[in-house]
Amino acid sequence: MNILERLRNSIVVPVVVLDRVEDAVPTAKALIAGGVDVMEITFRTAAAADSIAAVAENCPDMLVGAGTILNLDQCKLAIEKGAKFIVSPGFDAEVVSYCVENGIAVCPGCVTPTEIMAALKLGLKVVKFFPANVYGGLTAMKNLSAPFGGVKFLPTGGVNTENIKEYFSAPFIHAVGGSWICPKADIAAGNFEKITQLCLDARAAATKE
Repeated sequence: MNILERLRNSIVVPVVVLDRVEDAVPTAKALIAGGVDVMEITFRTAAAADSIAAVAENCPDMLVGAGTILNLDQCKLAIEKGAKFIVSPGFDAEVVSYCVENGIAVCPGCVTPTEIMAALKLGLKVVKFFPANVYGGLTAMKNLSAPFGGVKFLPTGGVNTENIKEYFSAPFIHAVGGSWICPKADIAAGNFEKITQLCLDARAAATKE
């Protein structure tokens, strides 16, 4: 199973904000216990790079990636620390080209036809759609999927357990992203059992009949 297949299989890609490196491994283990074996550690904090390294070294069952990558330097650092995939809020040709050339899965934010065409030109088939609730949600992605039938979206922003089934059942959705299954406050408080339950609830809601 390749990286993109792992993201699809997980259903939900947690956007994980870590202020302390020591919370990285317990968070990863909580996610795995909830059936989610991928995590996107966001580069919004100073602890991000070392948190990626901690998970990469100590949790072999977890597929760890880096999110909120804004430039090539961050991208290279994340990969050096063990990130197996890169997620960006927008499209940066330099970052995407580097990842493609080096065999690293990359999912840049693309919400316009022009951005999607730029991603296609570099060989991508899955793009992030962020913030989904601002840029038209499922309606926008459905309309975009008409001319770009081979493209799948990873929407983040506004997705939650209540609407995850609506999103995940759409044929143009690859997986969904979000921080609601691993709230920053619960990580800080050590409420890892709650994180596990949030993962279980989200996956169950996505696949319920």
